[in-house]
Amino acid sequence: MSYPRNRMTKVTKPLLRLPPKRAKTIARLPPQWQCYTPLNSILPFSHSPSQLPSRLLSSHLFKPFSSTAFSQSKKRFASSLAMDSSGVSSFPENPVGLDRVCEEEYTSQSRLLQEFTEIATIDKAWAFTSSSGYGSKGMFAISQPNLLANVRRRYILSSHISNRSSDSVSFEWAPFPVEMTGVFTIVPSPSGSKLLVVRNAENDSPTRFEIWGPAQVEKEFQVPRSIHGSVYADGWFEGISWNFDETLIAYVAEEPVPSKPTFTCFGYKKGNTTEKDMGNWKGQGEWEEDWGETYAGKRQPALFVINIISGEVQAVEGVGRFLSVGQVVWAPAAENSNQYLVFVGWPSDARKLGIKHCYNRPCALYAVTAPFSKSQATNSGDNASKDVAVIALTQSISSAFFPRFSPDGKYLVFLSARTAVDSGAHWATNSLHRIDWPADGKPGQSGKIVEVVPVVMCPDDGCFPGLYLSKIPSKPWLSDGSTLILSSIWGSTEAILSVNALSGQVSQISPSNSNSAWGLLALDGDSIIAVSSSPVDIPQIKYGVLAGKASKDAKWSWLDVTSPISRCSEKVRSFLSSRQFDILKIPVRDISENLTKGASKPYEAIFVSSKSQKNDMRDPLIVVLHGGPHSVSLSGFSKSLAFLSSLGYSLLIVNYRGSLGFGEEALQSLPGKVGSQDVNDVLAAIDHVIDMGLADPSKIAVMGGSHGGFLTTHLIGQAPDKFAAACARNPACNLSLMVGTTDIPDWVYVESFGSEGKSIFTEVASPENLTAFYNKSPVSRISKVETPTLLLLGAKDLRVPVSNGIQYARALKERGREVKVIVFPEDAHGLERPQSDFESYLNIGVWFKKYCS
Repeated sequence: MSYPRNRMTKVTKPLLRLPPKRAKTIARLPPQWQCYTPLNSILPFSHSPSQLPSRLLSSHLFKPFSSTAFSQSKKRFASSLAMDSSGVSSFPENPVGLDRVCEEEYTSQSRLLQEFTEIATIDKAWAFTSSSGYGSKGMFAISQPNLLANVRRRYILSSHISNRSSDSVSFEWAPFPVEMTGVFTIVPSPSGSKLLVVRNAENDSPTRFEIWGPAQVEKEFQVPRSIHGSVYADGWFEGISWNFDETLIAYVAEEPVPSKPTFTCFGYKKGNTTEKDMGNWKGQGEWEEDWGETYAGKRQPALFVINIISGEVQAVEGVGRFLSVGQVVWAPAAENSNQYLVFVGWPSDARKLGIKHCYNRPCALYAVTAPFSKSQATNSGDNASKDVAVIALTQSISSAFFPRFSPDGKYLVFLSARTAVDSGAHWATNSLHRIDWPADGKPGQSGKIVEVVPVVMCPDDGCFPGLYLSKIPSKPWLSDGSTLILSSIWGSTEAILSVNALSGQVSQISPSNSNSAWGLLALDGDSIIAVSSSPVDIPQIKYGVLAGKASKDAKWSWLDVTSPISRCSEKVRSFLSSRQFDILKIPVRDISENLTKGASKPYEAIFVSSKSQKNDMRDPLIVVLHGGPHSVSLSGFSKSLAFLSSLGYSLLIVNYRGSLGFGEEALQSLPGKVGSQDVNDVLAAIDHVIDMGLADPSKIAVMGGSHGGFLTTHLIGQAPDKFAAACARNPACNLSLMVGTTDIPDWVYVESFGSEGKSIFTEVASPENLTAFYNKSPVSRISKVETPTLLLLGAKDLRVPVSNGIQYARALKERGREVKVIVFPEDAHGLERPQSDFESYLNIGVWFKKYCS
């Protein structure tokens, strides 16, 4: 039903009286529906408008309209009442806080958002030599949100790959994917003949390890919580590695829960007990530090090895609790030598600062004798303890992670984020290093570390900007044994690179003339399985074929792969075909003598618009800001942003100075200048597209999360007349409040004071520093805010605790500003749960439609 929004302030004719039953029906309408009925229909029928409260009469909803319109509205309303047999009409109640117009927007936009949400995501891929000797086998891990269950459905889809020539490849897909219900993670063996399936512990249940063969589950083991808790598979501490003969698997899991005190009605009960009866209860025990955001409640990561022949599980000895461990790999096996494990260790005997997305935490590579080795079977006493002593491999460098052995086992390569550790910036430019591995297989502490790819300070235009990696494939090598294939951020795009681990030569092998984002999925011998996408193209699988031998001048051809994964609805396909994008260069406005060369170079913004947009009919603009601040928005496909664009908006996605992918000088120019340099960069980007005639200055919205939310709330305070609407997701609004509650208090110091902040960081900020933090914060400019603002907050956010957003919202309401707050009770900083993500962008779409259309 549709109700007129017009209202009367003066009535010249007697009010229409309705039959008693109809009058009672109207009186029972919910208030939010009553406000959309004609004025005379909701009043007691002997009343006149002069008897309405002045607050109601002053509402913008009450406007004069003609007697003809008045009569027509009454007829429409009367005809819309559906009476049941008792004479009472049936009205569905609107959701609390929604008027009829908003509800219609929710209905239409949610249907459209669902079209984008259903697009599958390719998470991982593996390729193996076919047992038939013809072609190879591909296995793809894909996922989709399951909104009703609020989880992600995970599937495996297999394919037979036939590479017929350098310009032809065929993927023969299985007819249907297989859902991995209840599966935590999967890891194929090196040969591809076995598959490890891990089902993690829930409550007090054991962790289950399943070994799958080609046609059935061949082994199943249950590991009780007395041995270890859940297995880590989060991409950071994650480390699940098969040994070379596929009999042992090393992995990282939570250490077992220590015994807790038991109490009875008589007080403390001596000795440990597992009894569960009504006569006792378990005490809480001592509180322990965790690694912050997304690790709340998780216990220290520790190393274990399972023998898949016997099912025996052993903890790796020699690694004390002073290290949190992860990313374990097997070292090359040497004849008549113990088998060693190499892993990453983070010091954990002091305060554990948040580690999620924080590459500035010191870490090193270590080696230790693996369980089930010869020495452990034959030695005992002191000799055994010497054999399992942990060996530090990278003492001379402050950061080392993602270890990978060359195929011949002669050397070990690893990434380093030493620039992040040394500067305090949570992410910075990586470097790649190499260690020669001893021929006898016995590692030592005196190995020389060779820098293979150094940090790039200021790249030349169009040239390699440095390494920015969030992962390295488990099998990254071409058959020459020295060339790694990696995908890395390159400006506002992602590119696939070949890196020679001996010479350090780096080459871009994905198409250099493409503004799309290219990501590496897996190597298929000397060919590459990749995925390519853009803001207007859903992800497509590509197959890279090398012509000739790997070298500086090697030529790669990229073939399109027809895939059932890369499908979307006709509505989405039609919309995307009507959009276009470009990567704009934005000149720096505040060039001074104090700026480095890298910080003076133009930064970038991705501009998405309609192909048919005209200067006299420009679409409203949404400015999109990434978090970090040392992160980046890539030119890949985003379901959420594509949805917002489909509502009729252009997008300006700004990679302000301080973003990844533009060299270290540009990145390090931001710490100490947050709230000013980054704000000015965004304003300059907006002015740039306005000057180009691409945006209407009266219809601009802004949105961002985390540091992007910090920027969003700064912008509406520093440029209050520029924005028609704003949305901030878990924004850092008040640094003086955040510093005492966040899992990364050092971030507040470094971004506020620059490199000096690292040295003055303390758990208890001084009054002077608290004042400085406040002055850097958006809340210090809240009195100037006029923009209607939507805040989306996660109640379990440890990075920017929910109190930051709540305080900001309350301050806006106190000043009479338009603000809406949605809190997701089970979500952390990322708001990544399927229902939360869906509801977030639906509310953003409705909010911007209301204020910026």
